[in-house]
Amino acid sequence: MTYRPLGETGLNVSYISFGGSAVGGVFDSTDDGESIKVVQTAIESGINFIDTAPWYGNGRSEMVLGKALKNIPREAYYISTKVCRYKPDVSQMFDFSAERTLQSVDESLKRLSLNYVDIIQVHDMEFAPSLDVVINETLPALQKVKSSGKARFIGITGYPLGNFKTVIEQSTVKIDSILSYCHLTLNDSSLLDNLPYFKERGIGVINATPISMGLLTNRGPPSWHPATDDIRKACQGAAVYCQSKGVDISKLALYFSLQFQQVATTLCSTASLDILQKNLSSIREPLNPLEFQIMVEIIENYFKPLGNQTWEGIEVQDYRQRLQSGERIG
Repeated sequence: MTYRPLGETGLNVSYISFGGSAVGGVFDSTDDGESIKVVQTAIESGINFIDTAPWYGNGRSEMVLGKALKNIPREAYYISTKVCRYKPDVSQMFDFSAERTLQSVDESLKRLSLNYVDIIQVHDMEFAPSLDVVINETLPALQKVKSSGKARFIGITGYPLGNFKTVIEQSTVKIDSILSYCHLTLNDSSLLDNLPYFKERGIGVINATPISMGLLTNRGPPSWHPATDDIRKACQGAAVYCQSKGVDISKLALYFSLQFQQVATTLCSTASLDILQKNLSSIREPLNPLEFQIMVEIIENYFKPLGNQTWEGIEVQDYRQRLQSGERIG
């Protein structure tokens, strides 16, 4: 296993890490017994960084992790969780207030059966009423959490890359890490343009979902995926082409995301022992000449024409419309 420094935190994290969304049942139905074995096997294999959130299965991910980590020495892993995103019901989905933030940390620690987490993060900042709320209310609350010893470091997360710079430059609270997802993938590598900025400020970079939340798989993305038709068609076309050559596009996607030394770690989420072993095998075995050639071809023929196209704003607009209409789900 390869380990890289996470900014200036002093944490040396495995370059492939464990995302807790899958064990919360976010992508598919799961078995908690298998999920626990997956987590334990991941740590035994050298993975030492775990990321989760209350949002993943309405706390289920944290509860499963609490059970899985129960008999594992605390020094064997680092763990991060989040605040501000909670329940499926639109009216209760987000709360960036200081009061709810402090309450959420205590709830997470209880579910995880831990006294502290290594990183506490603001979840999906773009959904806040404004970034001013994050800067002036959420982050100062997290500073109190850090000062109390319930978290060692503070991070921010979200999809729009521009928000990171805004918050980092305006916050009086030190930002130790950022978590970006779906921006260092075969179909969108725009995170690379921002890495010098984070490095200059000593901020650790966590990358998530090298398979672009299911776009870069043979099965394809879940129904809720916000990608545009152009992105979906390009990814589907690339996946079909890979299959025709006997190559697994997910393996190519993982290989691509792990190549960049400036990124401390890349989160991969699964609740399947088979997929975990497949991911671990992928990082132990370099691409063969055919796989490498196919990767070059799909980048050139399917993904370069996209020009790092994103779905920025689509989810936020949908959320605000549903919130305004008073819709209730879940």
